[in-house]
Amino acid sequence: MRKEVIMPKIGLDMEEGTILEWKKKVADKVSKGDVLAEIETDKAVTEVESALDGTLAEIVANEGDTVEITKTIAWVEVDE
Repeated sequence: MRKEVIMPKIGLDMEEGTILEWKKKVADKVSKGDVLAEIETDKAVTEVESALDGTLAEIVANEGDTVEITKTIAWVEVDE
């Protein structure tokens, strides 16, 4: 089953973030807590961690893309 990875809301006034770099690539195994990507907001650079165990199935937002909070940036195929 696929589960989405969303652009997290880091601060109260954050509305969007920019994908700086993907730390994992499609087909990589991921565990809860693994860093998937680095994002930049208007105030900071931070890491997006996986909340799931599974395999990175699809990257929806590419490096350089600016994405609104709560929008899907990737999909993880979870281990059942």
